[in-house]
Amino acid sequence: MEINDLTPAERRVWEAFPRGEGVDFREHPDESSEEGASWGPERTVRAEVLRTLLVSGPNEHGRVPGLKLYGARISGKLDLKYAVVDHAIRMRSCWFERKPMMYGAQLRAVVLGDSTLPGLTAATVRVDLVLRLSRCTVNGPVRLAGARIGGGLFLQKAVIRRGSLPDEAGEPPLQLNHAEIGTDIIADGLTVHGQLRINGATVAGQISLDRAKLADPGGIALHAETVSVGTDLRGSRLDAEGMVNLTGARIPGQLNLSRARLANPGGVALRASSCAIGEFWLRKCSAIDGIVNLRRSQLDMLYAETDVWPPVVRTEGLTYRVLHPHLPAEERLPLLEREESGYLPYAYEQLAAAYRTVGDEAAARTVQLAKLRRHRRTLPRHTRLWGVLQDATVGYGFRPLRAAGWLLALLLTGSLAYGLRPPPPLKAGEAPEFNPVFYTLDLLLPIIGFGQEQAFAPRGWGQWLSYLLIVTGWILATTTAAGVSRSLQRQ
Repeated sequence: MEINDLTPAERRVWEAFPRGEGVDFREHPDESSEEGASWGPERTVRAEVLRTLLVSGPNEHGRVPGLKLYGARISGKLDLKYAVVDHAIRMRSCWFERKPMMYGAQLRAVVLGDSTLPGLTAATVRVDLVLRLSRCTVNGPVRLAGARIGGGLFLQKAVIRRGSLPDEAGEPPLQLNHAEIGTDIIADGLTVHGQLRINGATVAGQISLDRAKLADPGGIALHAETVSVGTDLRGSRLDAEGMVNLTGARIPGQLNLSRARLANPGGVALRASSCAIGEFWLRKCSAIDGIVNLRRSQLDMLYAETDVWPPVVRTEGLTYRVLHPHLPAEERLPLLEREESGYLPYAYEQLAAAYRTVGDEAAARTVQLAKLRRHRRTLPRHTRLWGVLQDATVGYGFRPLRAAGWLLALLLTGSLAYGLRPPPPLKAGEAPEFNPVFYTLDLLLPIIGFGQEQAFAPRGWGQWLSYLLIVTGWILATTTAAGVSRSLQRQ
């Protein structure tokens, strides 16, 4: 392209490029690029001019060339497919007539902040430093699948909408699947009208989606299967309409969804199965609207208040070491009743182990008692009686003081009854002095003898009371032994 073919606006850009100087067409710094369709020729630059500059533009000795452009209307299509560009591309607050093509390109740095684009095709692009789309408005798919970015990807406050062309129907607006990011993805305040697809991506640092809004009602708002991050995945105050799918994610730091709103009515709102997560935060979240699936995931710490959980959860195989905040077992147990698969013994054992980790043995015993009661409800009616007796008498061995209470009540009853009407001796003159307390103990405790039971023979109602005390004593002794044995085995 000859220099004489350039418009005055293009000439300014051409002359500034070898020195890496900026060209600002804006009337004021706060001007919105969304009005760029109405900008005239005085601030219009053809895409082919920019391509020529980037691929084979002039150099000036001792200066670092680079494209630095503000507030320009880019006509035509900026086609850098397979191009190798050694210069930084900085085009802020620009309006693009057609979506830039950067498929398979090798670029130094790309900054398109505050710009308006009909889309961006940059799958498998290689960027040495950073790719910035902060505060951009993109009215079509951003294709970054398989991208390799040596530094960070910045999407703060960007707005990305679904494409309107026939070949874009059903396509996720933001595609980062299988991308490799050298540092972080910073997308605080990002808005995506459709799916954010990042499954299979590898991010050396963190992914930050604080205050982001992802809207794909009835679909998958965040598709992040098998994503791997070096530190954290943040989603504080995230607003997600549609499923948040984190299946198989590897997050050694925090998965922070504090104060987030997750909604997918009638479907799965959060799927984080088969994940390995350091700390999972659901602090001060509104109640999740939809099913939560945490099957087979491994968590070091889970922070969740009880009111965050939906009516149906899937927790089969979920393991965790510590639960926060520390709440009484009675407040945590209702969650296990919401398990879609029904009674899961392991879920109770896992909750009990978490209480033992923090030294709360009383809560652990409460959980194990709840487990046995829940198991009893799964048995046929005719096999539940023995469990009912163990529960009522000694709480399956986890409430041994109950046996002492029953024994004390029976001891008082027998002592009063036989004290008012002592039974006659079997052999007059040979029987020891009658003691109603020790006589009752002789009846109640089958392994202890005080010589009273063999020396006296009650009659009438006293005889029936003795039968009741003997049978009750045997039941208490047997259930106590069975319950305590079971408790010791679990310890």
